[in-house]
Amino acid sequence: MMSSSIHKVRVWDLPTRLFHWALVAAVIGLAITGTVGGNAMVWHFRFGYTVLTLLLFRIVWGLVGGRWSRFGAFIYSPQSVINYLKGRSKPEHGVGHSPIGAGSVFAMLGFLLAQVGTGLLSDDEIAFSGPLTRFVSNATVGLATNYHKNIGKWILLALVVLHILAIVFYLRRKHNLVGAMLHGDKELVTAAPASRDDTVSRLAALVVLGACAATVYWVSSLGAAAF
Repeated sequence: MMSSSIHKVRVWDLPTRLFHWALVAAVIGLAITGTVGGNAMVWHFRFGYTVLTLLLFRIVWGLVGGRWSRFGAFIYSPQSVINYLKGRSKPEHGVGHSPIGAGSVFAMLGFLLAQVGTGLLSDDEIAFSGPLTRFVSNATVGLATNYHKNIGKWILLALVVLHILAIVFYLRRKHNLVGAMLHGDKELVTAAPASRDDTVSRLAALVVLGACAATVYWVSSLGAAAF
């Protein structure tokens, strides 16, 4: 009689986990302040700059971060996605992001970038305008504002709902995705290489985050320069 052993593997490094939960908090803040409007728009901009900082960090960390946080670990071919949907998954699909999960991540990152980017180009024609509006035409500002206010936010809402439904679905199948994003580890039937998550990598992440924050601060200051 054969017994299967369980392998505890560090999948999500601390910088990736902190990014994830900070992004959740910032997006909630964006949604609330954007809905309230008025003086809350000051905080809407701050949350927007925070999200942009986090997105820039994730892009860089997707190149140099822990093994399973790197984009190369969850870029799948169309055939791999089809095979996964047909139930012919591979062991690595259960370690980091599955083919479906990977699509969700890229969609979320892409549309968040679009939302923040159009926010930088938007103008509410009352008291607030993005710092990059002075660099583009009025027509471009109008298009960006329309997308930001009337299109992008609904796409993001749909993606968030799908993300939550996917978490519930996997939870019912005994895959606790939330737990892994809290403590970083997954219990796997098949052994898999762990993501690097030590003091050096965490300090490197802090440097990357600082550089991204400085870049976003510079972008935010471009609007003030107009005055």
